[in-house]
Formats: sequence, C-alpha cells, structure tokens
Amino acid sequence: MYAFCRLAAISTVALVFGVHSAAAETTTVTDVTGRQVEVETPVERVILGEGRQIYFVGALDREAPFERVVGWRDDLTKADPESYRAYLEKYPEIADLPTFGGMKDGTFDVEQAVALDPDVIIMNVDAKTATEESGYIETLEKVGIPLVYVDFREEPMVNTEPSMRLLGKLFGKEEIAEEFIAFRKESIAKVTDVIEREKPERPLVFMERAGGYSDDCCMSFGDENYGKMVELAGGSNMAKDIIPGTFGTVNPEQIIASDPDQVIITGGNWEGYVPGGNWVGVGYGADVSVAREKLEALTRRPAFTGIKAVENDKVHAIWHQFYNNPYQFVAVQQIAKWLHPDLFADLDPEATFKELHERFLPLDYKPGYFVSLSNEE
Repeated sequence: MYAFCRLAAISTVALVFGVHSAAAETTTVTDVTGRQVEVETPVERVILGEGRQIYFVGALDREAPFERVVGWRDDLTKADPESYRAYLEKYPEIADLPTFGGMKDGTFDVEQAVALDPDVIIMNVDAKTATEESGYIETLEKVGIPLVYVDFREEPMVNTEPSMRLLGKLFGKEEIAEEFIAFRKESIAKVTDVIEREKPERPLVFMERAGGYSDDCCMSFGDENYGKMVELAGGSNMAKDIIPGTFGTVNPEQIIASDPDQVIITGGNWEGYVPGGNWVGVGYGADVSVAREKLEALTRRPAFTGIKAVENDKVHAIWHQFYNNPYQFVAVQQIAKWLHPDLFADLDPEATFKELHERFLPLDYKPGYFVSLSNEE
C-alpha cells in the first residue's frame, strides 16, 4: 500500500512539474560504475547527494558554486561546519536550499527530489547499493531524471580523475576539469617522482580514521583512500594487510605489536556529531594550538602505549575530509613531508593548497588543516 501511494505521489508531482522530455540532443556519459546515462547537458538544475560534493562543484563553478544546485544532503553543516559557515557568509542564499537525508540511511526523499525537477542527481558510489535496493533509480527514470555516481572516497586514487571528467562534461566545464586534473597530477608527481628516484626506507605508518570520534579504537584504512596516500608518500601502511577493503578496524594489540614509526590521525570539528568529543579539530581556519593539545591527549590511549611514534613525537593529525574530495594530493604532499622531511624540505603543501584555492575555489584559503607533535613541523 505504501509503495502504491509513493508511486502515485511521484506521478502527481511529475504531472505538476512536467516529466523531462527527451531533448533534441542528449549526452551519453559513463559514470564510475560503468553505467551509461543519458543527460541533457550542460545541466542547469542539480541535486547533490551529499553536501560535501560542494568541494568539487566549487572547483568547476568557482564564480557561482550554488547557481545550479537546487538541493543537497544536509551533512556539510555537521561534517565540516567551518567550510559551511564560510560558504554561508559568502552565499547567504544557501540557507534556503532544500536539504535531503541520506540514501544509505533511508531518509532520502524521492518525492521531494522529483518536485525540484533536477536535470541530474549526483550520488557518491557508496550509496549505490542502497539506491538500487530502494528502487529509486527506476522510479527516477520513469519521470526522466538521470542519476550518476562519482567516487572520491571508496577508491579515490582510481576514480578521482574519471569523476572530475564526468562532472566537467555534465557542467559544460570540461576545460576547467582538465586543468584541475593536470594540477592534481603535477602535485602528486612532486612526491612520487622523488620517492621513485630516491627509494627511501619506508617508515611503518598507522593511519587512524577519525581518532577520538568515539571511545572505540581504532578505525583505519586498507589499501585505498588514506592507506594509498601513505604508500604514495613513501610510507608503509600498517593496516594494508589487515583490512581487506578501504575501511576497517584494527585492535589496540595489533598497533602495539606492530610498533609503528609514525601515526597520522584524521580529524575535524565534529561538535555537531559528538559534542565535546576528543576528536582533533583540524580544518578550515582551525585553532592549531587547541588541535595540538587534543592530539597529544590521544597519544595517552592504551593502544599507543610504548610505541615508537609516540616516544619520538612522530604523531600528526590531518583534515579528515581529504578522504572524500578531489583535493587528496594536498594530503599526499603533507604526509610525504612528515615521513621524509629531508627529502621534501622544499615542498610546501600549504602553498599547494593555497594555489588550489586561488586558481579553482570560491573561498579564500585559511590554514589549519595539519598539526603535529614533531618539532620538525
């Protein structure tokens, strides 16, 4: 009965707003899952399946990043409140943008999406299973609304370039997308070329995901995302052979037994999720002195008892959201500088991130994305 009512509601909305008619000329794009999708381009009305997708929208639509956004998921205010406030100050109209729940948690409102009459809905690939199981793709197809998947999270080192090319095609910003991709490649090569040439000894690195977010320890990364960034930066990811996928958990005994040379913890301001939590609040314009204090406190957990990284002050924190946007190359540079300070004495990740903002992004750069207990920082 519920399914019948839902379809009836969608049909009514489609009649009111008009089912998308087949355009005289459409573009067939291939998303990161290999699906071929027909979209009328350039798109003018877009629903973002995640608020943090503004990270790539801003890189393509620098002059008016919200001009084509008609709705977005409600996660940016809690996952990255500093960036949200900066966007809100510059673009106050975003306070009135319709918001959605998540596809994976079943709170995405498909009727609301249809009512907004988008040219395309952009979803992260980690929502694919939930989207398919709900039947939303078929429902949207019936009213002529295409959905495409991008990925900057599950396999970002594989899918960032094709995702940016797909978005460039959708937005009619292919030239800008290629400029961004070239800048990304050049920035990564500043690290990987040196590692390949010098072949330094690789320190063992424990990469902790969202340390202090909860009392549990310890989430980490397998052979992708931050785990892959560690390898590109000339380190050996401790959890590479422990976690079979991109994300997983290692127990405290494994950390103590492995005795990593360096520890890198991802952090952010998660006051909206975990008020007063022990997370390290690095991010846009963050107070690094406060972040350093919280980082030091995390080293006193049982999982880090007696390990070399703590004894030698080789413990660092880095902005968590690098794991979910196309700016990962900045993280690769910073990790390389921590792992091999002599090799990368002249490398300046802050300057790279600042250049990214100056060339591509609508916000002015503010530091605060990295903090370390090391005296070499």
